Amino acid sequence: MRDETVRLALPAAGEATERPISIAILAMGGQGGGVLTDWIVQLAENHGWVAQSTSVPGVAQRTGATIYYIEAMPPVDGRKPILSLMPTPGDVDVVMAAEFMEAGRSILRGLVTPDRTTLIASNHRSFAIGEKIAPGDGIADDGAVRGAIGVAAKAEIIFDMNALAIAHGSVISAAMFGALAATSVLPFDRDSYLAVIRAGEKGASVGTFEAAFERVRIGAPDVAAAPRPEKNKQSPSPARFDPRLAKLLERLKQELPEPARDLAYAGLKKVVDFQDIAYGAEYLDILSGLHAVDRSAGGADRGFAFTRMAAKYLANAMTYDDVIRVADLKTRSARRARIEGELELTQGQVLQTTEFMHPRMEEVMGVLPAGFGRWLETKPRLMGWLDRRVNKGRRVRTYSLPWFLALYVVGGLRGLRRRSRRHAIETAHRDEWLKAATAAVRTNYQLGVEILQCRRLVKGYSDTHSRGLSKFDRTLAAITLVAQREDAADWARRLREAALKDGPGKQLDGVIQTIKSFAS
Repeated sequence: MRDETVRLALPAAGEATERPISIAILAMGGQGGGVLTDWIVQLAENHGWVAQSTSVPGVAQRTGATIYYIEAMPPVDGRKPILSLMPTPGDVDVVMAAEFMEAGRSILRGLVTPDRTTLIASNHRSFAIGEKIAPGDGIADDGAVRGAIGVAAKAEIIFDMNALAIAHGSVISAAMFGALAATSVLPFDRDSYLAVIRAGEKGASVGTFEAAFERVRIGAPDVAAAPRPEKNKQSPSPARFDPRLAKLLERLKQELPEPARDLAYAGLKKVVDFQDIAYGAEYLDILSGLHAVDRSAGGADRGFAFTRMAAKYLANAMTYDDVIRVADLKTRSARRARIEGELELTQGQVLQTTEFMHPRMEEVMGVLPAGFGRWLETKPRLMGWLDRRVNKGRRVRTYSLPWFLALYVVGGLRGLRRRSRRHAIETAHRDEWLKAATAAVRTNYQLGVEILQCRRLVKGYSDTHSRGLSKFDRTLAAITLVAQREDAADWARRLREAALKDGPGKQLDGVIQTIKSFAS
């Protein structure tokens, strides 16, 4: 084939003696990255510059930030420049990261270079999905980013811009705009920046801008958000709560040792909120029995660690996530108020929430009476037929009247919970776990404590709960293989930590295989 492409001669208009100022902004939803981009473009255009901005959106739910890119320069001899659409590694003047790990990602992308780039970043963290879904502590170590910033950037401005913005009732974009003004990378004075903000009637943003500008100019310490009131470490007076709780609180003080009371009080509140006063009494009954075992095992010399761990993890075991719990939480007024606060809704704005729900037949069956649920489990064909009709994804408008009423009714079924199939299963599983822990603590105190802490593996709802429960059962089964060894507690800890580190459980399988190699 002949190449018949027409090629036109496009000689350079002159030597490339001028180059635009390039700015890359990495921001997540709700941080005002788009507004910040518009401000910078407007700032440049107010001074007769040619400015262009583009953006590449990230993925929702904190798996990636949107990259906004700006190039700006004055026209040369009346001619407008052709500007780039995307940042080029090694050719970016300013990188602005609205979250600390995004600063690290910009370094990895090559956007930050020591000969050119000024890095402006907030050192607060907004955790990524990968960090949140890890069964244990999946928070990434930011030490590598801190070390890289001093090497990779020509200049850096790093402080908690999010806290400063919150303290002034604004969003982080205004703080970043103020930090940019203080760097003098753009040849515009402070008043020019303020004029852009005031044109949009952003009063709170002006205060945040000025605070960030001064913070960079004089190098003041970080400005934090207003401190949260400290939690009362002593059990509050019963008079502040439902009078029916008074007897339970008195029991807690009389039957449990001082080191365990704070955790027991938090656990009691959680259990009562989950079900009712009678369920709270059951919690204290079980916990008092575990404390008696702790005393006989010499727990006083160890700060009653067994009782403290039991107070925490027993409450977690008794407040499992079922269909009733999920429906209850989604229809609470406090939840709606929290969402409205996070979105900073103003008067007259309407909030509509759409949530994705994907129930399985197992969750539905868990609400049924225990006897009927057991019978249904023996009918696989019927279960399969029902599951095909239930096991579907649904987009639920939580606060529309039909869906709200449906969820509200389901959430009100807590009176039937203790007779349900799910409760029978959870209770049996809980009792087996406590039995293993109390048997162990009588001969190996620390092993008993470690077994209690294995309850960390069981959490969440639906598939997440099933995976955690599987890991929990495999971990306890492996612990029985080493229960007679002097280092049994150490192996129990290794098993638990391995199970918490990764979702698929490959590390747990490795530890179990190691145990089997010497325990068989």
